[in-house]
Amino acid sequence: MDVILVRLCEAFAINCELFFVTLLFSIPLGLVICFGSRSKFKPLAWLVKTFVWVIRGTPLMLQVIVIFFVPGLLKVNYGIDVPTFGRFSGAAVAFVINYACYFSEIYRGGIDSIPKGQYEAGEVLGMTKSQIFFKVTLLQLIKRIIPPMGNEIITLVKDTSLARIISNKEIIMMANEYTSKGLIWPLFSTGLFFLVFVGALTLLFGWIERKMDYFR
Repeated sequence: MDVILVRLCEAFAINCELFFVTLLFSIPLGLVICFGSRSKFKPLAWLVKTFVWVIRGTPLMLQVIVIFFVPGLLKVNYGIDVPTFGRFSGAAVAFVINYACYFSEIYRGGIDSIPKGQYEAGEVLGMTKSQIFFKVTLLQLIKRIIPPMGNEIITLVKDTSLARIISNKEIIMMANEYTSKGLIWPLFSTGLFFLVFVGALTLLFGWIERKMDYFR
Protein backbone atom coordinates (compact mmCIF):
# COMPACT_ATOMS: atom_id res chain seq x y z
CA MET A 1 0.00 0.00 0.00
CA ASP A 2 2.83 2.40 0.86
CA VAL A 3 4.42 1.78 -2.52
CA ILE A 4 1.13 2.52 -4.29
CA LEU A 5 0.66 5.78 -2.41
CA VAL A 6 4.20 6.85 -3.24
CA ARG A 7 3.61 6.16 -6.93
CA LEU A 8 0.30 8.05 -6.82
CA CYS A 9 2.05 11.02 -5.22
CA GLU A 10 4.74 10.95 -7.88
CA ALA A 11 2.07 10.84 -10.59
CA PHE A 12 0.14 13.71 -8.99
CA ALA A 13 3.34 15.75 -9.17
CA ILE A 14 2.85 15.74 -12.96
CA ASN A 15 -0.67 17.16 -12.49
CA CYS A 16 0.75 19.85 -10.21
CA GLU A 17 3.58 20.68 -12.61
CA LEU A 18 1.17 21.03 -15.51
CA PHE A 19 -1.10 23.18 -13.34
CA PHE A 20 1.64 25.63 -12.36
CA VAL A 21 3.20 25.80 -15.83
CA THR A 22 -0.23 26.56 -17.30
CA LEU A 23 -0.88 29.35 -14.81
CA LEU A 24 2.59 30.82 -15.24
CA PHE A 25 2.16 31.35 -18.97
CA SER A 26 -1.61 31.55 -19.52
CA ILE A 27 -2.31 34.42 -17.10
CA PRO A 28 -0.04 36.97 -18.85
CA LEU A 29 -0.80 35.53 -22.29
CA GLY A 30 -4.52 35.94 -21.58
CA LEU A 31 -3.97 39.65 -20.96
CA VAL A 32 -2.11 39.97 -24.26
CA ILE A 33 -4.95 38.20 -26.09
CA CYS A 34 -7.43 40.48 -24.34
CA PHE A 35 -5.62 43.57 -25.60
CA GLY A 36 -5.55 42.04 -29.08
CA SER A 37 -9.32 41.45 -29.08
CA ARG A 38 -9.88 45.05 -27.93
CA SER A 39 -7.49 46.50 -30.52
CA LYS A 40 -8.74 49.39 -32.62
CA PHE A 41 -7.04 47.74 -35.59
CA LYS A 42 -10.08 45.79 -36.80
CA PRO A 43 -8.31 42.98 -38.73
CA LEU A 44 -6.21 42.15 -35.64
CA ALA A 45 -9.22 42.27 -33.33
CA TRP A 46 -11.22 40.04 -35.71
CA LEU A 47 -8.36 37.55 -36.01
CA VAL A 48 -7.87 37.32 -32.24
CA LYS A 49 -11.61 36.99 -31.56
CA THR A 50 -11.88 34.23 -34.17
CA PHE A 51 -8.95 32.39 -32.58
CA VAL A 52 -10.55 32.67 -29.12
CA TRP A 53 -13.86 31.44 -30.54
CA VAL A 54 -12.20 28.37 -32.07
CA ILE A 55 -10.29 27.51 -28.89
CA ARG A 56 -13.29 28.00 -26.62
CA GLY A 57 -15.56 26.12 -29.00
CA THR A 58 -13.52 22.92 -29.27
CA PRO A 59 -12.71 20.36 -26.55
CA LEU A 60 -9.45 20.72 -24.66
CA MET A 61 -8.80 17.02 -25.14
CA LEU A 62 -8.94 17.46 -28.92
CA GLN A 63 -6.55 20.42 -28.69
CA VAL A 64 -4.07 18.34 -26.69
CA ILE A 65 -4.18 15.60 -29.33
CA VAL A 66 -3.79 18.03 -32.24
CA ILE A 67 -0.92 20.01 -30.69
CA PHE A 68 0.96 16.84 -29.78
CA PHE A 69 0.52 14.85 -32.99
CA VAL A 70 0.34 17.49 -35.74
CA PRO A 71 3.91 18.83 -35.21
CA GLY A 72 5.17 15.24 -35.50
CA LEU A 73 3.30 14.75 -38.75
CA LEU A 74 4.79 18.01 -40.03
CA LYS A 75 8.28 16.95 -38.86
CA VAL A 76 8.34 19.68 -36.22
CA ASN A 77 9.50 18.98 -32.66
CA TYR A 78 9.61 20.91 -29.41
CA GLY A 79 13.39 20.91 -29.26
CA ILE A 80 13.44 17.99 -26.81
CA ASP A 81 14.06 14.43 -27.92
CA VAL A 82 13.01 12.70 -24.72
CA PRO A 83 9.48 11.31 -25.30
CA THR A 84 8.26 12.07 -21.79
CA PHE A 85 9.23 15.71 -22.05
CA GLY A 86 7.72 15.86 -25.53
CA ARG A 87 4.39 14.62 -24.21
CA PHE A 88 4.44 17.03 -21.31
CA SER A 89 5.37 19.92 -23.61
CA GLY A 90 2.49 19.08 -25.93
CA ALA A 91 0.02 19.01 -23.05
CA ALA A 92 1.44 22.22 -21.57
CA VAL A 93 1.19 24.14 -24.86
CA ALA A 94 -2.42 23.04 -25.33
CA PHE A 95 -3.36 23.94 -21.77
CA VAL A 96 -1.65 27.34 -21.91
CA ILE A 97 -3.40 28.32 -25.15
CA ASN A 98 -6.78 27.04 -23.98
CA TYR A 99 -6.75 28.73 -20.60
CA ALA A 100 -5.22 31.94 -21.95
CA CYS A 101 -8.26 32.30 -24.20
CA TYR A 102 -10.65 31.78 -21.30
CA PHE A 103 -8.69 34.19 -19.11
CA SER A 104 -8.72 36.78 -21.91
CA GLU A 105 -12.51 36.84 -21.85
CA ILE A 106 -12.48 37.25 -18.07
CA TYR A 107 -10.06 40.16 -18.42
CA ARG A 108 -12.20 41.69 -21.15
CA GLY A 109 -15.34 41.47 -19.04
CA GLY A 110 -13.53 42.98 -16.06
CA ILE A 111 -12.16 45.90 -18.07
CA ASP A 112 -15.53 46.58 -19.71
CA SER A 113 -17.19 46.65 -16.27
CA ILE A 114 -15.12 49.67 -15.18
CA PRO A 115 -17.21 52.85 -15.67
CA LYS A 116 -16.01 54.95 -18.62
CA GLY A 117 -16.23 58.02 -16.42
CA GLN A 118 -13.11 56.86 -14.59
CA TYR A 119 -11.14 56.79 -17.83
CA GLU A 120 -12.42 60.25 -18.73
CA ALA A 121 -11.53 61.58 -15.27
CA GLY A 122 -8.01 60.24 -15.66
CA GLU A 123 -7.64 61.93 -19.04
CA VAL A 124 -8.90 65.22 -17.59
CA LEU A 125 -6.21 64.95 -14.91
CA GLY A 126 -3.60 64.60 -17.65
CA MET A 127 -2.84 60.91 -17.11
CA THR A 128 -1.60 58.79 -20.00
CA LYS A 129 -3.44 55.64 -21.04
CA SER A 130 -0.83 53.45 -19.36
CA GLN A 131 -1.09 55.47 -16.14
CA ILE A 132 -4.88 55.16 -16.19
CA PHE A 133 -4.63 51.40 -16.67
CA PHE A 134 -2.06 50.73 -13.94
CA LYS A 135 -3.21 53.32 -11.38
CA VAL A 136 -6.97 53.37 -11.94
CA THR A 137 -8.11 50.23 -13.76
CA LEU A 138 -5.78 47.43 -12.70
CA LEU A 139 -6.57 47.16 -8.98
CA GLN A 140 -10.30 47.37 -9.62
CA LEU A 141 -9.91 44.79 -12.37
CA ILE A 142 -8.17 42.34 -10.02
CA LYS A 143 -10.99 42.69 -7.48
CA ARG A 144 -13.68 42.02 -10.11
CA ILE A 145 -12.05 39.05 -11.81
CA ILE A 146 -11.00 37.07 -8.73
CA PRO A 147 -14.22 34.96 -8.50
CA PRO A 148 -14.35 33.93 -12.21
CA MET A 149 -10.58 33.44 -12.32
CA GLY A 150 -10.83 31.28 -9.22
CA ASN A 151 -13.45 29.10 -10.90
CA GLU A 152 -11.29 28.63 -13.99
CA ILE A 153 -8.19 27.86 -11.95
CA ILE A 154 -10.07 25.25 -9.91
CA THR A 155 -11.33 23.74 -13.17
CA LEU A 156 -7.71 23.65 -14.38
CA VAL A 157 -6.76 21.44 -11.42
CA LYS A 158 -9.22 18.78 -12.59
CA ASP A 159 -8.51 19.26 -16.29
CA THR A 160 -4.87 18.28 -15.79
CA SER A 161 -6.09 14.66 -15.82
CA LEU A 162 -6.76 15.08 -19.56
CA ALA A 163 -3.00 14.97 -20.12
CA ARG A 164 -3.26 11.18 -19.97
CA ILE A 165 -4.75 11.19 -23.48
CA ILE A 166 -1.20 11.52 -24.85
CA SER A 167 0.26 9.11 -22.28
CA ASN A 168 1.38 11.55 -19.62
CA LYS A 169 1.35 9.28 -16.59
CA GLU A 170 -0.64 11.57 -14.32
CA ILE A 171 -2.44 10.29 -11.23
CA ILE A 172 -5.61 8.88 -12.81
CA MET A 173 -3.65 7.02 -15.48
CA MET A 174 -1.42 5.61 -12.75
CA ALA A 175 -4.43 4.52 -10.69
CA ASN A 176 -5.96 2.80 -13.73
CA GLU A 177 -2.95 0.52 -13.90
CA TYR A 178 -3.89 -0.88 -10.50
CA THR A 179 -7.56 -1.16 -11.47
CA SER A 180 -6.57 -3.62 -14.20
CA LYS A 181 -4.90 -5.66 -11.46
CA GLY A 182 -8.07 -5.83 -9.37
CA LEU A 183 -7.34 -2.92 -7.00
CA ILE A 184 -10.08 -0.31 -7.10
CA TRP A 185 -9.13 1.85 -4.09
CA PRO A 186 -6.22 3.66 -5.84
CA LEU A 187 -8.66 5.04 -8.42
CA PHE A 188 -11.09 6.33 -5.79
CA SER A 189 -8.25 7.72 -3.68
CA THR A 190 -7.27 10.04 -6.54
CA GLY A 191 -10.35 12.07 -5.68
CA LEU A 192 -8.78 12.90 -2.31
CA PHE A 193 -5.71 14.37 -3.99
CA PHE A 194 -7.88 16.69 -6.09
CA LEU A 195 -10.17 17.56 -3.17
CA VAL A 196 -7.26 18.58 -0.96
CA PHE A 197 -5.69 20.68 -3.73
CA VAL A 198 -8.99 22.35 -4.62
CA GLY A 199 -9.74 22.91 -0.92
CA ALA A 200 -6.42 24.72 -0.48
CA LEU A 201 -7.13 26.89 -3.55
CA THR A 202 -10.63 27.69 -2.27
CA LEU A 203 -9.19 28.92 1.03
CA LEU A 204 -6.54 30.92 -0.84
CA PHE A 205 -9.07 32.69 -3.08
CA GLY A 206 -11.33 33.34 -0.10
CA TRP A 207 -8.40 35.01 1.66
CA ILE A 208 -7.57 37.08 -1.43
CA GLU A 209 -11.18 38.26 -1.75
CA ARG A 210 -11.19 39.37 1.88
CA LYS A 211 -7.95 41.26 1.31
CA MET A 212 -9.55 43.09 -1.63
CA ASP A 213 -12.57 44.20 0.41
CA TYR A 214 -11.19 47.74 0.70
CA PHE A 215 -12.58 48.38 -2.82
CA ARG A 216 -16.17 48.12 -1.59
